[in-house]
Amino acid sequence: MSTVSDFTIDDVRRVLRDVAGASSVDLDGDISQTSFADLGYDSLALLETTARLQRDLSIKLPDDAVLAVRTPAQLIDLVSTARIAS
Repeated sequence: MSTVSDFTIDDVRRVLRDVAGASSVDLDGDISQTSFADLGYDSLALLETTARLQRDLSIKLPDDAVLAVRTPAQLIDLVSTARIAS
């Protein structure tokens, strides 16, 4: 997995696939501005995704910011500005 500074859409795809397991959702192409809901990911899947990112990247994401994330692009922005957990 990438570091916080070089977290990309490919990293988002990888984590979403890992969290959801085998899924019929097509994550190829430009999904950066597609809502997680339209991609088939509910709020629970997004919370699991962000928890995984926090653990894997040793970062802390504010709960209110996590709840506001609607697209993969917003998630990338959030991760790229995250502070390292202490």
